[in-house]
Amino acid sequence: MKKLLVALLMVVMVFSVFAVKITIWTSEAQAPILTKLADEFKSIYGIDVEVVQVNFNDIKSKFLTAAPAGEGADIIVGAHDWVGELAANGLLEPIPVLPEKDQYLPTPLQAFTYNGKLYGIPYAFDGPALIYNKDYVEEPPKTFDELIELAKQIQEEYEGEVRGLVYDFKNFYFSSYAIFGFGGYVFGEKDGKINVKDVGLANEGAIKGMKLLKRLVDEGLLESGDNYNVMDNLFKDGQAAMIINGPWAVPGWKEAGIDFGVAPIPDLEDGVKPKPFFGAQGFMVNAKSPNKLYAIEFLTKFIATKDVMYRIYLADPRVPSRKDILPMVDDVTRAFAEFLGNYGLPMPNVPEMAGVWGAMGDALSKVLDQGVPVEQALKEAVDTILAGIK
Repeated sequence: MKKLLVALLMVVMVFSVFAVKITIWTSEAQAPILTKLADEFKSIYGIDVEVVQVNFNDIKSKFLTAAPAGEGADIIVGAHDWVGELAANGLLEPIPVLPEKDQYLPTPLQAFTYNGKLYGIPYAFDGPALIYNKDYVEEPPKTFDELIELAKQIQEEYEGEVRGLVYDFKNFYFSSYAIFGFGGYVFGEKDGKINVKDVGLANEGAIKGMKLLKRLVDEGLLESGDNYNVMDNLFKDGQAAMIINGPWAVPGWKEAGIDFGVAPIPDLEDGVKPKPFFGAQGFMVNAKSPNKLYAIEFLTKFIATKDVMYRIYLADPRVPSRKDILPMVDDVTRAFAEFLGNYGLPMPNVPEMAGVWGAMGDALSKVLDQGVPVEQALKEAVDTILAGIK
């Protein structure tokens, strides 16, 4: 805390020259802790920071309307995949210098980077890992061959009363680990810039990943009706040994009394790591705001410090983006962080990503439900994505 106060003392003279009020738009998850931090900041330094709670799904649309006129929030708290649209419209101010940047995990920083510039300060990120019920699984599998063998053994032992593996497998978000692990990709990238006309969802790696998913169906592990609610209910009822899900579901498992563990999604093959999608949350600055320089100082010198980021984690316990906070979090959170921080891929933060979800969801359904050949289904998906971009 002493270091924090010293840092704040360095910027207080800048803030106090003018009567400045910084406005933050945030959702209900972060509003209580940010309000406390704002009050603390004002009580010490006399600088107003107004925290306005806005429905998460409304923040971006309201910002798109207000920001071009230099109105609305000076800072918004939201998802990394807003960055491309907002930055392309000139509405986000790049973060020129992020103190202690080396203390952040690289993948959340990548999530808020667009065309080589950092447009937000990540405080948390989340994505899927392998979750297992310790009543059925003593040691989590290290490879997919081991996972398949273990899941089949469990289903045979419990005569179909317990599923060995279940997850929302026709959802591209949850099955991306296989597509990307073998070398598929959504959009190509060169020199830090995304090329939306280079779609790698029908290349050799994507095809191989889709065939691995089909194997899970062919081996009798995944069923046509599986979706998120089926997975969640079965796991909480003790009727699923392993699932693929994220940290947002942890409170429900604890409430249900499940003795669970968190492990990396197994290697797809020997030495081939899965690469699941993840999402990051962070603070972004309104480029049209008359207070943008003050907003940047407030974020980089106060919010982005280790002590404050840890307090935000305690209030909203998502996987923290700072490495130096990980030793202070629980084992479950740390397990998600270590896996996603090393192998996760941020969802592309460009507007063109909107057309990918439906096309790839259709491809997964065609292959895994309807028996359409993998190569055909993925080519049709890529054609649909490119047609939408044109």
